[in-house]
Amino acid sequence: MGRVQGEVAFVTGGARGMGASHVRKLVAEGAHVLFTDILADEGEALAAELGDAVVFLKHDVTKLEDWEDAVKIAEEKFGPITILVNNAGIALTHTIDELSEADYRKVIDINQVGVFLGMKSVIPSMRKAGHGSIINISSISGILGLGGAAYVASKFAVRGMTKAIALEVAADGIRVNSIHPGLIETPMIMQPGVEEVVRQMAETVPLKRIGKPGDVSNLVLFLASDESSYFTGAEFVIDGGVIVQ
Repeated sequence: MGRVQGEVAFVTGGARGMGASHVRKLVAEGAHVLFTDILADEGEALAAELGDAVVFLKHDVTKLEDWEDAVKIAEEKFGPITILVNNAGIALTHTIDELSEADYRKVIDINQVGVFLGMKSVIPSMRKAGHGSIINISSISGILGLGGAAYVASKFAVRGMTKAIALEVAADGIRVNSIHPGLIETPMIMQPGVEEVVRQMAETVPLKRIGKPGDVSNLVLFLASDESSYFTGAEFVIDGGVIVQ
């Protein structure tokens, strides 16, 4: 308990799946959390469950004004932000023949531009606090070329931006790292009728299971806490051993 006691966190895509797991973990370890999502009903239900330690906002990560409003609310409610988890994202695995320009731009806007706007909006708040940890959720598709052009491009970009911004803000006491999950059991992939497909996919993982949201949340907590104080610009793969095969 208390590994991020008194810290102020901002988590995007926090209404369900990995994001909700990150919110719960940070709250359990002492942080106040503003979390956002476009899924208002699920976000409000989670906020009601967790109580005064959290604030939920409906938020479009592609809109700078939404980011600016959310940062202002977080500061008014809890104080300067010291942890940012850029978790919001979408998956689209279309081939180049199937992929429209509109769909490509949508994936880039949410997965890449959303992360950029998050860092740009929250870094001034972290400078007020005198320290911060930014955790960008990429994917093993940000290391490998698997997953479709739009998704891979967006996740490679998150990996690269993480390193560039880490160098820019290191002198401010702000650390920036990326997490690269493999197959994780979330609503995005656990659709009705896919249990057998998921089981078959799990057999291709050296550890013989797919990951749980909590597996990733444990890593988020480590990177949010002082335990990772000498890590910045780094990438952390959490995939059960898939990419080392």
